[in-house]
Amino acid sequence: MARAAGSVYQDDHAGFGRPARRTRPRTKIRPDYSALPTGRVVRIDRGRYRCLVDGVAVDAAKARSLGKRAILVGDLVRLDGDVSGTEGTLARVAEILPRHSVLRRSADDADPTERPIVANADQLGIVTALADPEPRTGMIDRILVAAYSAGLTPLLCLTKADLASPDPLLEIYGPLDIEVVTLSPGCDLADLRRHLDGHVSVLVGHSGVGKSTLINALVPEADLPTGRVNDVTGKGRHTSTSAVALPLPTGDGWIIDTPGVRSFGLSHVDPQEIVAAFPDLAAITADCPRGCTHEATEPDCALDRAVRDGVLTAARVASFRRLPLVAASNH
Repeated sequence: MARAAGSVYQDDHAGFGRPARRTRPRTKIRPDYSALPTGRVVRIDRGRYRCLVDGVAVDAAKARSLGKRAILVGDLVRLDGDVSGTEGTLARVAEILPRHSVLRRSADDADPTERPIVANADQLGIVTALADPEPRTGMIDRILVAAYSAGLTPLLCLTKADLASPDPLLEIYGPLDIEVVTLSPGCDLADLRRHLDGHVSVLVGHSGVGKSTLINALVPEADLPTGRVNDVTGKGRHTSTSAVALPLPTGDGWIIDTPGVRSFGLSHVDPQEIVAAFPDLAAITADCPRGCTHEATEPDCALDRAVRDGVLTAARVASFRRLPLVAASNH
């Protein structure tokens, strides 16, 4: 121990304490995966990701570096490791490429939790039966809103046209300029194939409306299980248990089957996204007074002025006002 003249106390043994903790400095350099092969996630099963790489089915696990980031059916990913597709091999999902769309839903309107369904689709096929089970316009409206929110083009697929006429639904949704395909058992699917070709289409609908049957007709090798509608409840049985992406045998399109849904919550949707999905209407609502909800009860809504001036048809505005969340929009 020593004390220098005219100085404060110094401990000669101060340098022999516990060594300072050394940490490895973080680097901003990120791994470059651009040279790795790219695959599309076509199925997810218990933590394993089936990816299609140049026509070869490859099973993969998620890299730890991705953390809690979810991998979705439809994702384009970079794969590291063995991508031969040989039985027993397992590659690694090293990177998820940027998504251009994500279809989401919530369990109900009171649940703020978003549930992503599929990635990178550009078209949403709303499959509904014209009978057995009866069509539910409320569900169609909600799925439409989810499509507009995700930036997907809606396609209304009406099945079982041999049991009922499509005219009532055509009258409701025709003014929204939604493409409609009407189908019956054993019919020619040329029109539907034309709408699907060149697109990544996700099919959504109630159980029992014929989604799996339709996909089996489009992609016979899919061999998806099909069910029947309960005679008592009028509801279908879930036959698809998870989303699955299938390349169409003709053209360069993809089709993604999803499990049948009984509800489609919209708590994750911003009402502004619905108005923005209709460019002609959005341009007109820009002239609405602040706080206009665009409902028919609004005295100065620009949509009503547009109808009076002959710019819009009353049917188009009425169809638009049917959609959930429209009345909640706030300008």
